[in-house]
Amino acid sequence: MSRTEPHFRARLAKTAEELRAAQNLRYEVFVEELGGDGLMVDHQARLEQDRFDPFFDHLILSDERRDGKIIGVYRLLREDQAQRAGQFYSEDEYDLTPLKRSGRKLLELGRSCVAADYRGGTAMFHLWQALARYVQQHEIDIMFGVASFHGTDAKAVAQPLSLLHYRHLAPPELRVRACAGQYQRLDLIAEDRLDRVEAMRQMPPLIKAYLRLGGYVGDGAFIDHKFNTLDICLIMDTSAMNNKLKSFYSRGVSA
Repeated sequence: MSRTEPHFRARLAKTAEELRAAQNLRYEVFVEELGGDGLMVDHQARLEQDRFDPFFDHLILSDERRDGKIIGVYRLLREDQAQRAGQFYSEDEYDLTPLKRSGRKLLELGRSCVAADYRGGTAMFHLWQALARYVQQHEIDIMFGVASFHGTDAKAVAQPLSLLHYRHLAPPELRVRACAGQYQRLDLIAEDRLDRVEAMRQMPPLIKAYLRLGGYVGDGAFIDHKFNTLDICLIMDTSAMNNKLKSFYSRGVSA
């Protein structure tokens, strides 16, 4: 696919200008679109930023047909980077003790977004190809990160939350738990009353994609009032990938 779409270019941001372009796209998506905010968000410059940005690697996707416009973003944080930052970003929302005690190499994913006019196409696939190469290069064992439902009303998304609990809960040895202060239980509907079709219809596309690739979720959702979201923690054990994910990674590495 990358051979037939040479106008897409995925790479790690290397300059201040590239980082600002990534933060600008994040502003468009997380602030303007989804109504998020934060202490360091710069509304005048239209930059969604936080104190963790200097420690993350920023995977960016550009469209070379549009003068290199940044149209996709991923933040990547390895354990050594998290140590310099003082913590993983998602430790403010989840107790990551099971992952940190696993003795395996961790990679935190975050701030994944694609410009509105590129959704539904292949932009995210190209980001995943680049992510696959990064994972292989750094010999990552477990990937994790928060993904969101828009809004903070759990009852409105009771079907997909309950489906995640009953069908996609992480095994005990990897099961992180949402912090007590903003903990939202997932099993809001009895398992025998689940409507899987409706649950998947309401599932955000990014979460749905990770589930199809073999992902698990932690215990509970975190109510994030700052970003106006319900966050779940997605976990992917790269030693137990399903066949589809292995195939995806092989395509990504060879592309």
